[in-house]
Amino acid sequence: MVLEFDEKGKFYTDVITKDVVLCQIQTLTHRIRGNVHVRKGERLSDEINQANLFIAVTNAEIFSLEGEIVYTSDFLAINREHIVWLKPIEERQDRQE
Repeated sequence: MVLEFDEKGKFYTDVITKDVVLCQIQTLTHRIRGNVHVRKGERLSDEINQANLFIAVTNAEIFSLEGEIVYTSDFLAINREHIVWLKPIEERQDRQE
């Protein structure tokens, strides 16, 4: 990890801080429940509309269309072109009251 300081003491790093948003994601064949990581200060829609081909999901549970869990994974990369819809299940976990 690179860590740089400027003359005022502000530091810069190549690590990107993100908020965790628990989401449901619908594809044509499965429903997925898991965490989508969104850059601080951005919305879930901003993350979805980025140019990257895949969206990362952590702590994923993959359900059949009948609602049965068929697979779980610590990490899942979903091709954005296969997403029918996505919705947050709860508010961001990092928000301060």
